[in-house]
Amino acid sequence: MALTYSAICKGCWQQMHMPVPLRGAWSMPFRAFGIRPSRMNPNICTICEMMFARMMKARTVTIDATILFADLRAYTKLSQSMSAAEMAGLLDGFYDGCATAIWMHDGLLNKTIGDAVMAIFNFPIRRADHVCQAVLAARAMQKSFETKRAEFGVGIGIHAGEISFGEFGHAHRDVTAIGTVVNTASRAQSAAQPGQILVTEAIYQRAGSELAGSAVSNYQLKGFDEPVALYAA
Repeated sequence: MALTYSAICKGCWQQMHMPVPLRGAWSMPFRAFGIRPSRMNPNICTICEMMFARMMKARTVTIDATILFADLRAYTKLSQSMSAAEMAGLLDGFYDGCATAIWMHDGLLNKTIGDAVMAIFNFPIRRADHVCQAVLAARAMQKSFETKRAEFGVGIGIHAGEISFGEFGHAHRDVTAIGTVVNTASRAQSAAQPGQILVTEAIYQRAGSELAGSAVSNYQLKGFDEPVALYAA
């Protein structure tokens, strides 16, 4: 499935019913004012980014969202056997594969953290089925890396619930999501084996038939007193 590009910003259209052109001749006057496709998702625009960076300074928003973490396994080991140029190419391929899968399913590529990525689903593009979209994005990622499985693996963790999204920090401001949901998704990713997707009970319950029959195991995650049930997606 190829990534399709929207002619107008999906975020502006959903939130304000304002058709902001992203591509074509109609977009040129907007680009003169710095309004162009966002780097976090090419189907939203920099107006959405400005809303995060400016409007969120005085407040944060609490939203129901799905958080996905994907991590490139064996990065340190690979870096010892590959040249800097080869490692850069490997990371580029990893980021591109993750980004394409996330954008195909209306997610926001919120962060690239060394050899990992963090994605948010249901903000700013709202989807009633954002949980399923995150699962489908994770599967698309793993499929895109199948031919590289002998070279490296990717572990993915997903959780959903209420998160706080806004701009945090003083000396260095960061536009991102925080909360227990984010931490749990990160820990689930840490428990995933190369090539594996682990999701929480919340994802399993909300994804319906998409995860029917998934195997479940209890994991002792860092920072959790009790074992956490995670499902293989």
